[in-house]
Amino acid sequence: MLNKAKMSILLLVGLCLVIALAGCGGKSATNEANASSSSAQTTEISLYTSGSLNVKELWETLIPEFEKSNPTIKVKLVYLPSGTGGQSALDRLLAAKQSGQTNVDVDLYEGSLDDITKGDKSGIWAKLDTASVPNLKNIDTSILKQVNDMAVPYRASSVVLAYNSQNVPNPPKTADELYEWIRQHPGKFAYNDPSTGGAGSSFVTTAIYNFLPPEDMNSSDPAIAQKWDQGFNLLKQLGPSMYQQGVYPKKNQGTLDLLANGEVDIVPAWSDMALEQINKQLLPDTTKLTQISPAFTGGPSYLMVPELSSKKEAAQKLLDYILTPEAQTIVVNKMYGYPGIKWDLMSKELQDKFASVSASYRQFNGGDLQQEIYKRWQTDVAGQ
Repeated sequence: MLNKAKMSILLLVGLCLVIALAGCGGKSATNEANASSSSAQTTEISLYTSGSLNVKELWETLIPEFEKSNPTIKVKLVYLPSGTGGQSALDRLLAAKQSGQTNVDVDLYEGSLDDITKGDKSGIWAKLDTASVPNLKNIDTSILKQVNDMAVPYRASSVVLAYNSQNVPNPPKTADELYEWIRQHPGKFAYNDPSTGGAGSSFVTTAIYNFLPPEDMNSSDPAIAQKWDQGFNLLKQLGPSMYQQGVYPKKNQGTLDLLANGEVDIVPAWSDMALEQINKQLLPDTTKLTQISPAFTGGPSYLMVPELSSKKEAAQKLLDYILTPEAQTIVVNKMYGYPGIKWDLMSKELQDKFASVSASYRQFNGGDLQQEIYKRWQTDVAGQ
């Protein structure tokens, strides 16, 4: 049998073990509670965006800056390369709404005016106001009205004329002057097939809608197609004066390549593409940009909050950050585009840098009429 001393020692050791285990268990529980509390305080939102690689790179710069000042919000970037990816995300939102779902994993969606229109019909976008996004005050109110306060225009670009200033010291200032210049300089102007890029599409749309009332630019009424004859007649007449008597390059880059090689002297181009390529010396330093009157078309890229998102408050904080002059400076410098906020809120340096392209532009929102323009252009202009 154990003597009293040994029994006392064993009891003492056992008591220590119990205390130690209890302490470890308490510490573990405390750690778990702290971790759970920390996790509960952090909200992760999913931002869906698509487009060229520079859009992805832009968000990879903006998101860390936002998270620095908002440590309880994490942003998951879901980048969908140009193609069908962005459309499939929109289709998912539409399907979720139609099937009666109460939540989606898309908290912020970057899209076009067409996406806003499609979503508005189904009620998938949440309304925005200065109570939830105070910096909406930095945006032109007319732009917000156009989208029924359901989207934030956070960056923009427009189609302008890119020209070789060495050969064209006095570029056209109006649409009529441009058409006359094309006739007087056969082979020295090119625009891309409108169905392959927005620059060529803008040139064609502008030529057609300059003969129509301004309100027709934002109407999808099929009856408007009956008014297109004058515009298409003009495009047909200009055909023989185009590059190689009617060769239309593919994509926006196709015409910029012709300008870079000196084969033509003027092309319509997206302002952001042209500015970036001038800056990177992909276009000669003699390349200049200008807008004509009436202006070519252009427009913003928008950010929308889905109505079914359960994390609207966190998404709205990101929107508010994006509309600060600091964030917009990153947007402009990265994308070579226009700010989503008013130009006068940006630095004088940036205003001067973009003076050549910061004139106004027109927006075209004709819905299905856009595809009808492409079809008719193929038969009436390209096929002549």
